[in-house]
Parts: sequence; C-alpha cells; structure tokens
Amino acid sequence: MENAKTFYITTPIYYPSGKWHLGHSYTTVCCDAIARYKRMCGFDVFYLTGTDEHGQKIEKKAEEKGVSPKAYVDERVADIKKLWNLLDISYDKFIRTTDGYHEKAVAGIFTKLYEQGDIYKSVYKGKYCTPCESFWTESQLIDGKCPDCGREVTDAEEECYFFRLSKYRDRIIDLLKNTDYLQPKTRVNEMVNNFLKDGLNDLAVSRTSFKWGIPVEFDDKHVIYVWIDALSNYITALGYGSDDDSLYKKYWPADLHMVGKEIVRFHSIIWPAILMALGLPLPKKVYGHGWLLLDGDKMSKSKGNVVDPYILADRYGIDAIRYYLLREIPFGSDGTYSNEAFITRINQDLVNDLGNLAKRTLTMNAKYFGGKLSKPATVKTEDEQFIESVNALSEKVDKYISEVNVTKALEEIFSVVGKANKYIDVNAPWTLDKNGEKQRLMEVMYNLTEAIRVTATLLMPFLTVGPKKIIEGLNLPVPSLFGENLKWGAVENYSTGEVGILYPRLDLGKELVALSEIAEKENGKNEKKAENTEKKQTADKKQDKKEENKMENENTENQYITIDDFCKVQLKVGEVLASEKVEKSNKLLKNTVKIGDQTRTILSGIAKFYTPEEMVGKKVVVVTNLKPRMMCGFESCGMILCASEGDKLSLVSPEKLIESGAEVC
Repeated sequence: MENAKTFYITTPIYYPSGKWHLGHSYTTVCCDAIARYKRMCGFDVFYLTGTDEHGQKIEKKAEEKGVSPKAYVDERVADIKKLWNLLDISYDKFIRTTDGYHEKAVAGIFTKLYEQGDIYKSVYKGKYCTPCESFWTESQLIDGKCPDCGREVTDAEEECYFFRLSKYRDRIIDLLKNTDYLQPKTRVNEMVNNFLKDGLNDLAVSRTSFKWGIPVEFDDKHVIYVWIDALSNYITALGYGSDDDSLYKKYWPADLHMVGKEIVRFHSIIWPAILMALGLPLPKKVYGHGWLLLDGDKMSKSKGNVVDPYILADRYGIDAIRYYLLREIPFGSDGTYSNEAFITRINQDLVNDLGNLAKRTLTMNAKYFGGKLSKPATVKTEDEQFIESVNALSEKVDKYISEVNVTKALEEIFSVVGKANKYIDVNAPWTLDKNGEKQRLMEVMYNLTEAIRVTATLLMPFLTVGPKKIIEGLNLPVPSLFGENLKWGAVENYSTGEVGILYPRLDLGKELVALSEIAEKENGKNEKKAENTEKKQTADKKQDKKEENKMENENTENQYITIDDFCKVQLKVGEVLASEKVEKSNKLLKNTVKIGDQTRTILSGIAKFYTPEEMVGKKVVVVTNLKPRMMCGFESCGMILCASEGDKLSLVSPEKLIESGAEVC
C-alpha cells in the first residue's frame, strides 16, 4: 500500500489510575470500527492508542500501594492491553508517556518553546483540581468547584513555567469558528463562550510539588506538566523529535482525534496552540463524543459506577459489546447503559434480524437448490427496489463514516437487513417451492444471498465475529478490501454452505436476574479486596499512631509554653462545605473547609462521633498554620479543634454566628 492514501486516527491516551471499564471501551471501539472501515476502503491506516502515565495522582496512588509509580502503571497498562485484545482492537501502536523516546522528544519540545519565548517562568496563584490535574481561575469555577469534574478545588501557589496560550487566542477562535476542525459544531459554541470569549490565560506547564514526570532539561526541580507531555504523544508516537521521523512525515497531520467531551478543551484550544507555536500542521478534525452514562451519571472509576466489559464479553460475546456501543449510543450525545437496553438490542438486531436472516436464507438455499445459485439473466420489476437498496447502501455508509456517525452507518446497514427479512415474507419462498415456481424461487434466493453478502461485508469493521462466519457460510473468501464486493451481482454463482446460530436468543428476565447476581458477587469481592487493603495498611496506621504518641510525649515533656509560642498558633473560624469518610480508615473524615476566601482539605479522626452529613454546614475552629501532612493518601492542611472527655467528643465551635475566616483570639 505504498501509494495508498493515508488515514491517521487516535484515541485519547487513557489515565491508568483505576479499573478499566465500558466507558473506556466506548471511544476505543468507535475508533477501531472507523480504522477497520478505512483499511477495507484501501487506506493506509495508522491507529494509535495508549496511556498517560505521569502526574501527581499516579504518584499518590503508587505511594498508597507502597510501589514505585512505574511499577503501578506497568500493572494497569498490562490490564488495558488485555482488554483491547479481548475487544479485538486493531491498533497499530500503543504509546506510553513513560516510553523513553517520548520523554526525550517532550523534553526537547519544552526546551524549544522556552528558547523561542513561548514558555516563561512565573508564579501560579489560583485554584487547583487534583483529580483533573487542572489549574483554574476563580471565574472559571462552577459553584466554586472544578468545571470539568465538579469536585472541590484547593488554593495553590507554586513556581511554574507558563505557555503563552493567550498569544494564540485569535487564531484559535478563527480555527474553531471558520473551519470544521472541531465536531460536532455544538462543541464550538461551548469552547468559544466558556473559554475564549472573555480572554485566554497563559497555561501552567510545569510543577515542582511532585516528581513523577519528565524533568525540564534546563531546570530539573520542575517536571513537565500534563499538557505538553500528554498531548504531544500524537506526534512523538510517529517519531517527531527522534532520529527517525519517517512515520511523522507520512501520517501527520492526523485525520481524526476522537476524544470525550470532557477533554475537548485540551484538544481544541491547548493542542492547536502548541502546534502553532511549533510551526506544525494542525490535525484535520477533533471529534468530541458524549459520555456513556449509568444511572444518569458519567461512567467513572472515581464514582464507582462502572460496567465490567470482561463479564459482558464472557457472557454475550465480543460482537454484542461492540454492537451495543456503536449502535445504541447517539454519536456526539450522551448515551445511557442499562442491562435491559443491552439485552434488548442484542435480541432485536443481532438475533432476530441479522442472525435469523442468515440462518433462514442458507437453510432454504440448501433445501431448495443444494446451495447452488446462479445470477438471474434479468432483474424482475418487483425486485428493482430491493436491489437498489442493496446497491445504494455502501454510499450511504461511507457518507456517515466520513461524518464520524457510526450509529447512522449501522442504522443504514440494518435497514437493508430488515428489508431482506421483509423480502422473505413478501415472496414466501416456501410457497414458490410448493407451487413449482423454480425460476422465481432461484431469483428470490439469489437476491437474498447477495443482500446478506453485501451487508455482512459492510458489517465486518463493526462486528469482528458474526459477519465473518456469514461470509464463510457462503463459502466465499473473507475479503480484506471492499473493492467490488459491495454491489449486487458481484458473485454470479454460489455454492453456499450452512451457518449455525450466530447469536443465541436471550431470556430478558433470566439475564437481568443473572447480571444482578453477578454484580452482587463482584461487589462482595471488591469489599473483600478493600478489607484486605485496609489490613495491609495497618502497619502504616500503627506508625502514624507512634508518631502521634511521640508528639504527645514531646508536648508533655514541656508542659509550659511562652506567650510567644502561643502566638505562633493561628486559629480561625472555618465552615465545613463537604465531608466524606476515608475508605482506608475507620476513624477519619475528609472535610472540605472554607476559611475566608480559602478552601482546604482537613482530615479529622472524628468519624465515630460525627457523620459526614452532620459535619456539612458546621462552623469549626481550625489551626491554619499547621504543617500539611499526608494521611491515607490525602494531604491534610490544618486541624479541626475538638474537646474530649472519656468516650465523648465535641467540636469546638463559635458561640455566636460569625463568618468563616474570623480570627480566634
């Protein structure tokens, strides 16, 4: 395929901080279907996926587990590769941001941008969301929380290097408004109105508060922050910045970056600005799809509302998962997963329509003609409309794939499958056979067989098991290219075989019960695993207790303090905005406390005396200048004061109504 037209498609690189789930599979299966389709159209395709492995969250996760960050991500990467293998994902390369060639290239990109004046050193002051690893201004917050994930943010002040993002604002607005770079178009309005209209701030692109990242070449106390590291994978995977950039020259710019809507901002504003600064061509299209929802909320590791693709694949097969994701979720919009919708879609389309059509037709071919069929010399008037629907199908599918609308492409294919089933009912081959109308029976069975061949061929990029079995049942070679295989009459003579039950019918009621039982069993396993994890951390807790006792002993050794010592302690009134239990502790509550115009995370050992619900809204007294301390994987910035007597404990609170931030004196 040296002279073939190229097609470069990418998924986002996934963050390996927890269990992989059906939400990750959604984007990857969509890209895989498009990549397979383009290959069968004759394109020289390069399909990239991978993992984004640096950052503060990974560093903390690894610390909690008592392993190095690299050991932690190695295990998670092995898991995601296993999942992609299960779902028959045909990626051409899997990039890891810990790959040596990537780290070297990213360091070089950072230095280049610094030397040409697009990166400069300053101090960041503002809000920070740890889960998203994002800096925000006060005006960008929504109800005081991260606009991307809705979680609490903390105050941050840190020396950083900044990328001059503001320099490229006008060019980015022009890119979004006057080209088809970002799809669907609804995303353009979101980006312009929410992030560009009122100006664009420069972007912090280095950190000093953690070490798990790529060091800045000329200032090694800084590590390169997520944007330049993660986004550059799309070019470093092709050899940009290396001794061999032949793949970059061949495939860049990318034809399609497929991303979830939560990271559209990074790909439609930050990424093109970086490329503009480097003087490189921009990707041809970024497509921001919706979320896969469960119970009305985004499927997310941190929210615990995930569906295990391993369980679904083991019970229902790969085609079932791939088809549901591609067909049921409206492309560009959010879609909702439910076990009932999943099983209903399998029964309706794969069992009743496709599987039943193939089995009925091949069985009748064998019964009436021993599988031997020949193309009719002429087309009957009553068959013209049906044949035309078969011939027009490939053009319709191609149109929707070019629009990145996989759902509509599948709708068109199954529309012809439905017409073929209706064609059987209208022409009633069994009646033709009974009446001895052999010529007409031959015409009907040939037309049906051709419709099955064309639809099965077009389904191959989307479903990797069933369509191949259908073509094998027709005793035809499985095509690697569409070529002339998508038109009626391409096969003039058949000697068809048999095809078994492609997709067994499912009892909806029984399957819902079975899936519910499996979910309960898995939840039990997860609870046991959490219990074992807590036991493994007992030693750490004991060590923490020792340190606490040591501090208490040190305090009792010096029972008296001077007024100067006391004045060092800063006490202020705080208001608890949110509170939650810490999974790995029976006594800790993780509290989000507002102190004046600041918001802090403070862990307190009061879970036996107060519920999270009771804490929200309470005014408390906080030691604000206590040195931050890591507790159960969280940084606690302060201490909430309590009074205790025996087995009783009470929060210290202001007697009268007073605003948070007031000094206690």
